[in-house]
Amino acid sequence: MDGGAEGSQQPHLILAHKLFLLTHPDVPDIEKVQLKSEVLDFIKSDGMAPLYGTLTASSVLDLDQSLLDSMRAANEEELKKLDEKIADAEENLGESEVREAHLAKALYFIRISDKEKALEQLKLTEGKTVAVGQKMDLVFYTLQLAFFYMDFDLVSKSIDKAKKLFEEGGDWERKNRLKVYEGLYCMSTRNFKKAASLFLDSISTFTTYEIFPYETFIFYTVLTSIITLDRVSLKQKVVDAPEILTVLGKIPFLSEFLNSLYECQYKAFFSAFAGMAEQIKFDRYLYPHFRFYMREVRTVVYSQFLESYKSVTVEAMAKAFGVSVDFIDQELSRFIAAGKLHCKIDKVAGVLETNRPDAKNALYQATIKQGDFLLNRIQKLSRVIDL
Repeated sequence: MDGGAEGSQQPHLILAHKLFLLTHPDVPDIEKVQLKSEVLDFIKSDGMAPLYGTLTASSVLDLDQSLLDSMRAANEEELKKLDEKIADAEENLGESEVREAHLAKALYFIRISDKEKALEQLKLTEGKTVAVGQKMDLVFYTLQLAFFYMDFDLVSKSIDKAKKLFEEGGDWERKNRLKVYEGLYCMSTRNFKKAASLFLDSISTFTTYEIFPYETFIFYTVLTSIITLDRVSLKQKVVDAPEILTVLGKIPFLSEFLNSLYECQYKAFFSAFAGMAEQIKFDRYLYPHFRFYMREVRTVVYSQFLESYKSVTVEAMAKAFGVSVDFIDQELSRFIAAGKLHCKIDKVAGVLETNRPDAKNALYQATIKQGDFLLNRIQKLSRVIDL
């Protein structure tokens, strides 16, 4: 898995997305036939015998024993050549050539998707690596492999390892790349607030084309920012950001989704929201959080609408969002019960009354509570001292 050139995503991560769609319940069977063909062509071209064995064992692909045998034979032949190069380098060449020979073997294991052997070989290569920058590159190879398999434990350990390496040194380009990897990890593990912060920090320095194109990066940045930033920060960092504005129109529904929310055009927002939902559903990193994200976005938009009112009729709110009164009534009931919205519904009058918590009053109550706790502790301590 070599780092892709500018605008070029790592081919194995493209394959990972195709495999995700191939097993997705909402992808039509006719599309899965095409996807299966594309996946098989990719596996054949890279001789990915270990991955093919795994996919046939789980019935994702049909087993062709002769194909599997021929790929395994080709793998063994190539590995034999790589071992010969390592032996030659150790006998006749310098340390850097030995390292390069070991790295070539590690990259070959990554190419054929032999995860365990790839990790072993990367560790062996690291032992022969002195420069911090080259050690960092090995961590990036590990991260790409981990994202291919969605192994978030390995991603977390690799990110921690990279941060320790940066304490020894390291250039800004690699540090900025790591921010995007960490942002993707945070987003994939539902830490949207940290993901948004890391993505926004990387907008002007983005060079991590190997994991996704710049358009996808902006897509993730906007989605994570919408549910984590306040209106002022959203305007300053996202809505008016020139780097985002240059590609916003290239991503279907994203411009309408962002701007209609900020401009309080709720009917247009719900229309764009439906289109965005389809894109989120078919994204391999966001799909596990699809329902959670949909709830969070609706919490943001309903809270923003209610912020302007002390009370408002359910009918007026339904009209603003372009939905039925029954729909908005059911929606709000769920969010109020879950403590996501600070309001109550007067069903008889058909009115929503907001009861936003007063920040000063909440601070006062918290201070009183902490004071009571402290007094109790002092009383207990005084009894012990008296004894």
